[in-house]
Amino acid sequence: MRILHGVTPRLFLLSPASCTGLRAKLLLRDEARFDLALRLRERVAPLGETFAFLSGLYFRGKLAYATRFARPRGDLSGTLVITPTRGLMPAETPVGLEDLKEFARVDIDPADPLYRRPLERDARCLRRLGGEAAEVVLLGSVATGKYVDLLVDVFGSRLLFPPDFVGRGDMSRGGLLLRGAREGRELAYVPVIGAVRHGPRPPRLPRRAPRPGD
Repeated sequence: MRILHGVTPRLFLLSPASCTGLRAKLLLRDEARFDLALRLRERVAPLGETFAFLSGLYFRGKLAYATRFARPRGDLSGTLVITPTRGLMPAETPVGLEDLKEFARVDIDPADPLYRRPLERDARCLRRLGGEAAEVVLLGSVATGKYVDLLVDVFGSRLLFPPDFVGRGDMSRGGLLLRGAREGRELAYVPVIGAVRHGPRPPRLPRRAPRPGD
């Protein structure tokens, strides 16, 4: 996918979903016969769709939002997912059951080289391939050092996040992103460095009329 000349590339990094929860166990059951489980057995299920099933609203919102607003550079994916063992992977990458089992064996912990080294490698590669002008937006919590500290070391002031995330829980962030994607309304971004990362809980999102398929 090519970007228009003169448009700043914008790449999104999506924080990972848990691969050890109840939904993961449901996918891994030998008796599972629903569509996603069957496609995982054939190793044709997209990573983004799989993590959206594991995480629910939060990851679904991140995926929809990044897909709507990413501005990729050349053939570089604009929607990249942080994984426990494989660094950054495009959301459209097909995965299978063995991939999920591998992810489940490693914690998202910077002290664990199985997690840290692939992410450092891919972040440096992304910085080089994305070019110095590319904006890198983290869609995930900036209140934890699980991935923020490592990414800041690589991208510096080019690592951005939506300040509207501050004070919100996962479900609120997911709803905010999903609504933005549906309405075509992109959030503002600021550099992680120097930003306020903790704050009071903001007011709840106003209710909206349900749409067909909600």
